[in-house]
Amino acid sequence: MYADMELWTKIRRQVLVDGVSKRQVMRETGMHWKTLEKILHHSSPPGYRRSQPRSEPKIGPFRDRIAQILDSDKEVHKKQRHTAKRIFERIREEGYTGGYTQVKEVVRELKGRKREVFVPLNHPPGEAQMDFGFALAKIDGVLQQIVFFVMSLPYSDAVYVQAFPRICTEVLWEGHVRSFAFFEGVPSRISYDNDRTLVAGILSPRKRKLTDGFQQLLSHYLFDPHFCLVRRANEKGVVESMVRYTRSNFMVPVPEVRDLDELNAHLEERCRDELNRKLRGKRAAKGELLMEDQAAFRNLPDLPFAACRQRSTAVDSLSLVRFDCNQYSVPVDYAHRTVVVKGYCDRVEVGCLNETIATHPRLWTRDDVRFDPVHYLRLLERKPGALDHARPLSGWELPESFSMLRRRLENTEDGEGTREYIRVLRLLEKHPMDAVERAVKEGLRIHAHSRDAIAQFLYPQEDWRFTTFRLEGREHLRRVKVEVSDVSAYNELLAAGGDR
Repeated sequence: MYADMELWTKIRRQVLVDGVSKRQVMRETGMHWKTLEKILHHSSPPGYRRSQPRSEPKIGPFRDRIAQILDSDKEVHKKQRHTAKRIFERIREEGYTGGYTQVKEVVRELKGRKREVFVPLNHPPGEAQMDFGFALAKIDGVLQQIVFFVMSLPYSDAVYVQAFPRICTEVLWEGHVRSFAFFEGVPSRISYDNDRTLVAGILSPRKRKLTDGFQQLLSHYLFDPHFCLVRRANEKGVVESMVRYTRSNFMVPVPEVRDLDELNAHLEERCRDELNRKLRGKRAAKGELLMEDQAAFRNLPDLPFAACRQRSTAVDSLSLVRFDCNQYSVPVDYAHRTVVVKGYCDRVEVGCLNETIATHPRLWTRDDVRFDPVHYLRLLERKPGALDHARPLSGWELPESFSMLRRRLENTEDGEGTREYIRVLRLLEKHPMDAVERAVKEGLRIHAHSRDAIAQFLYPQEDWRFTTFRLEGREHLRRVKVEVSDVSAYNELLAAGGDR
């Protein structure tokens, strides 16, 4: 009743302003003198206040035991820590006779007291934080998990996000290269957690043994790395928040794309859109503050960083090289030779003596093989009987005109048709598929089926003049006289041969 502010104010005015006696007020209202004293001493109802802690005869003796159990949980994985129900079961075995609700309240109270409190940090321009996140995406119709690289600038809150198949050294490199290009500079200091692609060993709370791959990145860009304490990801709390924000805003609903390139184009566009946002508490939009970040950046190096992992290896007898648990084909001429394999995020390049001899899209599976059928055509020309059973050619979809050419060659070349067909296929070693297809169709049209006949259609007609003999610059040849051949001599030879 006395929580009614109107009555509370009326009584205070009567006694403190109008001079009405306390006895009269108590007689008129029937209230106790202690209640009246409370009204006169407080401008508003103070609410219920306990003068001393509530006694806990049952749970009280077990408070220290519950706190001990919760402290011991810090040393184990969070999935194996005690729940309130499990603590209740344990202390009941130790003599507790109270109910579960009291245990649950004590556990909630003790956990709340132990929750960490953080100090707001000041972030100067030019610094960055980096982290990885995980999300789902439907790529070419297949729902799969992807990893996305996030670099955030705490001062401006600008962010850059790119998606990759999985975490590895090449992904770490490529993420940095693309981020620095997007931000147009290199942050002076970047904060990281203790991911194995960066840290080979923890030597002390702040000292790390870095991986060779990360050392290469540092040597090229010369920024200052900062590593968080173990299990203290809050030291890079800005990028932790940006991982959650970008996943919720850039990748919801689940992206449906043809490939990662399309997804990354979408993510980069969203990052650019973010530069127009102005956050609460910031004096300007992200894009304007980014210019202040850029003023504190290091300049990009003159030479780009080669974000690829290299290894020297030997080509096996099947003309395959192994890289990152998968195999890739090279031209058969390089079998049993030593080559250098370069693994990028999107491709694998194989080189020999400063020449790139093969390029394949990168495989992210395990124990898989990527063939280029053209690499094996030279060998098949010597072994044409293996054409229909060659594994590298399995599933190779060629235009219908190639099948027609093969049928005609095999019907007219007296056993050499398959070999001649392979010679035609070998034109793909130097010419693109669409150009060879046009040449094959033209050869079929005029019934010119040999390799040499089809090859002439691969060169523009205006270039044929360079194969025509001309006298310009060879005036001395004008004096050469070539007599006209007498074909009757050939007739005599033929007649003589017929007589024999």
